[in-house]
Amino acid sequence: EFSVFLEIICATSTALPILIPRALMLTDGKLANWINVEVTYAIIGFLPMNTVSRCSVDMRVKYYEDNLNQDRMENANILKLLIDDESRLDILPKLTQTNDQEIIWKIIELFDAERIEVRGEVFSTLFLNENDILGQLLKGLKHESKNVRGYVTLVIANRNEKNAIQEIIELTNDSSGLVRTCAYGALGHLEVKESRKELHKGIFDSNLEAVKSAAYALARIKEKISKEEIDSMKRLEKTDYEKILKFFN
Repeated sequence: EFSVFLEIICATSTALPILIPRALMLTDGKLANWINVEVTYAIIGFLPMNTVSRCSVDMRVKYYEDNLNQDRMENANILKLLIDDESRLDILPKLTQTNDQEIIWKIIELFDAERIEVRGEVFSTLFLNENDILGQLLKGLKHESKNVRGYVTLVIANRNEKNAIQEIIELTNDSSGLVRTCAYGALGHLEVKESRKELHKGIFDSNLEAVKSAAYALARIKEKISKEEIDSMKRLEKTDYEKILKFFN
């Protein structure tokens, strides 16, 4: 479906106006794009330029206002669906390409949802989003919830957002073992060699999952480990300990 308006171009008020058709593509009631139509028509005769151009501008402004109101209503409905525990799983897969900041933030906060299926769908939705959502993700790294901080870290790493490396390094000092585990894993996934100091420190972490994550990350950046670090890893389950050592042999 197309909604068409006519744009008037004229150098002076007495020159012959040229009428250029342009088309506005509508997809499910949403603004898609302005498309130039490759045909130009000359108006036969004289038209008062000021009157005609003002009318065409008014048409565009009115459409944008109507479209904006429609988007606001749609956003309100989406936010309601995201709040409702029963409808979250249905709406999340449809939001992979949203660039609405309020909706993206609500999706990020769902990393704190109880259902693991919801958290998994949130991860996929954010990972698949091709828009620049790094600003919202960085905001998530400072969230009060350890789940949000930790899982957003993994999203950033999987999106290969290397501009967030410094913020991830800072999370290796987070109060939550979960967050530190995710931070070490993210640094390993991104192969951040400049984080070797934090990763070596992670071998002595009080959280055993964080220890494993730091060890795997060190292996990914091809770092050697000391005898002291090997002795510290003996705290791990025997199978985990032996599996990790193989990466350094």
